[in-house]
Amino acid sequence: MSGKKYTDALKKFDRDRFYSPSEAIQLAKATATANFDENIDVVFRLGVDPRKADQMVRGTVALPSGTGKDIRVAVFASGEGAESARAAGADVVGADDLFAEVEGGMMDFDIIIATPDMMPLVGRLGRVLGPRGLMPNPKTGTVTTDPGRAVLEFKGGKVEYRTDRYGNVHVQLGRSSFEQDKIDLNFRAVLDELQRAKPASAKGRYIKKITVSSTMGPGVRIDINRLKLEQD
Repeated sequence: MSGKKYTDALKKFDRDRFYSPSEAIQLAKATATANFDENIDVVFRLGVDPRKADQMVRGTVALPSGTGKDIRVAVFASGEGAESARAAGADVVGADDLFAEVEGGMMDFDIIIATPDMMPLVGRLGRVLGPRGLMPNPKTGTVTTDPGRAVLEFKGGKVEYRTDRYGNVHVQLGRSSFEQDKIDLNFRAVLDELQRAKPASAKGRYIKKITVSSTMGPGVRIDINRLKLEQD
């Protein structure tokens, strides 16, 4: 990435230095100079081999301060499940009708929740939803008998995470307009969740690298040796 704003942002900190999480988040906020409310994102490089099923790190984490993003939720359900999803504020709810819309290219949502009885139907959309990371999964709470509750949780700041092919986990911590302490809280929630989710088969250093950045800004590296001090 290049440009005058990016170059100016690089002058605000030492790229070769490692910072505490709070310092890194403060710098990421300071380098968010685009003419829109940039995201503040974190990337964790984990010491896992995601090609091995027992080392795939995946789940959900509730961000105490939310993401600042209006999450659009689609729900595959019928009967009482559909009613509870609508009451909870789902953006689109359906069964065969929703299947036809998605198959036809409708992708106006960020997450899909489904009741277990709908999974044979949703499974037929695998080639469309899979590559986008939208396929519902019991591990992330997106396959559930209580879709109304799931809608409320995801609308309220619960986010999915999973390792990519390189062992990276990417999570949005909020917006650059958020107060510092709100982003700090979200960072701690993600860190605690990833530590909790450490696979038993993972050997060596688990958290290898952490970088925080704004949408258009440079990455600020976090000193992982200081994480334990901040947790105590």
